[in-house]
Parts: sequence; C-alpha cells; structure tokens
Amino acid sequence: MLSKQRTMEAIEKMYEMFPEAHGELQHKNPYELLIAVILSAQATDVSVNKATPALFAAFPTPQDLANASVEEIISKIKTIGLYRNKTKNIKACAQQLLDRFDGQVPRTREELVSLPGVGRKTANVVLGDAFGIPAIAVDTHVERVSKRLRICKLDASVLEVEQTLMKKVPEELWVKTHHTLIFFGRYHCTARSPRCEVCPLLTMCQEGKNRMKNPTTKVLKK
Repeated sequence: MLSKQRTMEAIEKMYEMFPEAHGELQHKNPYELLIAVILSAQATDVSVNKATPALFAAFPTPQDLANASVEEIISKIKTIGLYRNKTKNIKACAQQLLDRFDGQVPRTREELVSLPGVGRKTANVVLGDAFGIPAIAVDTHVERVSKRLRICKLDASVLEVEQTLMKKVPEELWVKTHHTLIFFGRYHCTARSPRCEVCPLLTMCQEGKNRMKNPTTKVLKK
C-alpha cells in the first residue's frame, strides 16, 4: 500500500487537477442536503438534481414533507431509481426530525444514522457539507480510486477504506479530500475507461501500470 507520505503526494496532485471539487447535490440548507443525499443512493447526482427543485418547492420544510402523502411525494421523485422505498424513507425521516430533533438536522453521526434511509456515508456527507465537520464519505468513486492507487487494501470494506483515509489524511483536509477523490474518480479515473495514459499518478499506480502494459488485463472496475 502507499505510505502516508505517498498517499498525500497522490492526493495533492488530485487537488491540482480538480481545485474546485465540491459536492454536486443542489441544496440550500441542511434539510435539503439530507433529503438529496438519501435520494442519491444508487442514483446519479444529475438525476437527483433534476427532481429536487420541484420536491423542495412543494415541501420546503420537514413539516411539509412529513405531512405530504406518499402519492404526492412519488409524483415529485418518480424519475429517480428506487423511488418508492425512498419516498417511504424521506417521509419517515422528516417525521423523525420533527419528533426527535425539533425539525432540525442533527449534527452528530450517531443521531444522523438513526434516521430512516441514513447510513454512514450519508451521515458523513451531511456532516462535512452541511456543517463543516471533518468526515470522509466513501462512495463508489472514493472506494475505487483508493483501491486502484493501493491507498488501502484491495479487499478492504467501505469502513476500512474510510478508516485508512482518516489515518493517512490530516483531519482538516478530510472534506476537501472526499470531494477531490470523487471528482478524480468521476471525471478521470472512471470505472470502465480510466485515463491512465495521461494520468499524472501513473508512476505510483500499480493498477494503471498493469493496464498500460496489457490493456486487456482485468482491473478493478467498481
């Protein structure tokens, strides 16, 4: 695996490539971000961003969303994958915000993951992007890039990927690194056609070296 120093060298190169990396889910407040991240599970940010303006216009507060009927919510998000289950989750989540947190989005991971539809990744996104609390959310891009570069073990679980990054990256850079790894994975080190031939990290990427030596070699596509 890459050492802590080499990991930071790689990440700093990514910073240079994507200096404006940021969360791409559109939102105006913590409530909107929380709902958007729940909706983004197994869906693209693009598809979520197309649906949420109408959703939040109709239900601008947790109270409005909790009071809405299932059919009303579905009509706003039916273009998003798994919309029926997500409708159930966001309605229940809004109700719990009212019942347990006075209509406010909580600021701790433990409280966030207690909400319907909220796992550790979603909680970490909300902590970092809504409240500026250091956290690293491991999505498919973060996991893929971390494993391709051997920042972590190839067989590491999502939690182990997160823990490894937390050990190798200074805490004050966790949120920035999270967004940068996503941009690098989404726009450069893509799942099926990574741009290894023009990648400034090729010299430290065993996966990229293998691919360049033998383009037909099976590599990590997750």
